[in-house]
Amino acid sequence: MAEETQKPEAAAAPAPTEEVVVEKEREQEDAPEKPADAVVEDKPAEAVEEEPKVEAKDTKVTESASFKEETNIAGELPDPQKKALDELKQLIQEALNKHEFTPPPAKDKDKPAPEEKKEEDQPATSAAETEVKVETEAPAPVEVKEEEKADPPVEAPAPVEVREEEKADPPIEAPETVVETEVVEKVSAADDDGAKTVEAIEESVVAVATPPPAEKPEEEASSSLKPEVVAQSEEKPEEAEVPRPPPQEVSIWGIPLLADERSDVILLKFLRARDFKVKDAFTMIKNTVIWRKEFGVDGLLDEELGNELEKVVFMHGFDKEGHPVCYNVYGEFQNKELYQNTFADEEKRSKFLRWRIQFLEKSIRKLDFSPNGISTIVQVNDLKNSPGPGKRELRQATNQALHLLQDNYPEFVAKQVFINVPWWYLAFNMMISPFLTQRTKSKFVCASPAKSSDILFRYIAPEQVPVQYGGLSRDGEQEFTVADAATEVTIKPATKHSVEFPVTEKSTVVWEVRVVGWDVNYGAEFVPTAEDGYTVIVSKTRKVGPADETVISNSFKTGEPGKIVLTIDNQTTKKKKLVYRSKAKPYSE
Repeated sequence: MAEETQKPEAAAAPAPTEEVVVEKEREQEDAPEKPADAVVEDKPAEAVEEEPKVEAKDTKVTESASFKEETNIAGELPDPQKKALDELKQLIQEALNKHEFTPPPAKDKDKPAPEEKKEEDQPATSAAETEVKVETEAPAPVEVKEEEKADPPVEAPAPVEVREEEKADPPIEAPETVVETEVVEKVSAADDDGAKTVEAIEESVVAVATPPPAEKPEEEASSSLKPEVVAQSEEKPEEAEVPRPPPQEVSIWGIPLLADERSDVILLKFLRARDFKVKDAFTMIKNTVIWRKEFGVDGLLDEELGNELEKVVFMHGFDKEGHPVCYNVYGEFQNKELYQNTFADEEKRSKFLRWRIQFLEKSIRKLDFSPNGISTIVQVNDLKNSPGPGKRELRQATNQALHLLQDNYPEFVAKQVFINVPWWYLAFNMMISPFLTQRTKSKFVCASPAKSSDILFRYIAPEQVPVQYGGLSRDGEQEFTVADAATEVTIKPATKHSVEFPVTEKSTVVWEVRVVGWDVNYGAEFVPTAEDGYTVIVSKTRKVGPADETVISNSFKTGEPGKIVLTIDNQTTKKKKLVYRSKAKPYSE
């Protein structure tokens, strides 16, 4: 990336760099797990740290700290970016006027018809050309030789006269029989000049194509050398009379390219993907529009492709900034039957790709493309039990999908979070890295299995995270919803932590709690405010293992003020992540 193009993007790239570096520093403070995991987590930071000088030199980096702060309001853009946006709009408008967003195959279908007409006209025009050449050139062609057999040799103008005599004789070609009568009549008025006889022959050819006599003089002046051009021009007026088609209408993701502020948001995505190089961004848009038509994206939305992969890719909740979160669970492909049904041959891989594009298109249609809206998503990629790069079919499908998504869906990902990263991800990352831009790689965040929940909670609130990833969100009717915020606490090794829920009046207190990975002792009790009151054991202290429960839900009804006290005893040598929430409901008898 040239230094000139880095400056507009300096506002976006450094922030993810700082986030990744902070993650690295935080994780170094923790007790080390496996060396391989630490290397994997450091990989994104190393990739982003390729531009340390930019942060030191360019003061604009601190002004726009992260990718999320890039504005989509045209009036707030820096002047160079405004100019680039205006230039891109002009290029698009010109292309729409010229219908340049039409796929090439559609143009090729219109070509055979005019070519066939030219081939049909070729024999007649070639005959006329040979006649003109014979009259203008000194050496006589083959036709003159045939005439010499019938009459004695003559001077230069003689060959023309001989042709007229030949046309008066019976042995001529069938298409010229109608022309003979007209030529004989005109020769009587122009026998003295050989050049005039040539005009008489030309007039005879034009007379066959255009019967109205009033138009003959103009046609003679414009086609004195090549009468076949006149014949063709007389056929073209019908095409010229067809009115020019209106500008082409092109939409992407249901939004016209040039319509309103939402269109600006779309165009800015392409400009940012190409470092605000206008011509490159225009080429990208044009290729995307053509690809969408060839791929049949709009029709794909209503296509029935099955639901076998609904556990592989799914949308669930929002991050702390309001971005929808998409989960990609590669471990599901450990199911051999599912793997074979998805990647066994080219046809199945093509169907998988269409399903993936369909899923992405449906998700994009739900985004808010207004300048102040959310038009990007967060991707969470779970690599636990993933088949790995050794699976050739999966690798082919992944590479193909990467190319399509990066070429046709620019700037739709605010963050790429990789969790449960195994040892082989280093090799996989090196393989796909050349296909990713520096801007894209700056959005990557990786976490080993031990750090996955911590990384997720950094970007996504626990109540929005599915239970399988350490959160509290689960299917079915629950006492709590995503509107009930949860609290997260880190419990240090070999320590006991208490959580208190105050009770001020008669009520029923409900709560839910979980420790990521559990392997701790848990208990709950009610302690009244009155000194002479008695402590009530709500849940007897017990050891909770990782496989016992994901979330513990409980409630307690009390008629006096006091507090609910939860006790979590972490006797292990590892830190534990505690997540909990509670609320009081009206007291009922």
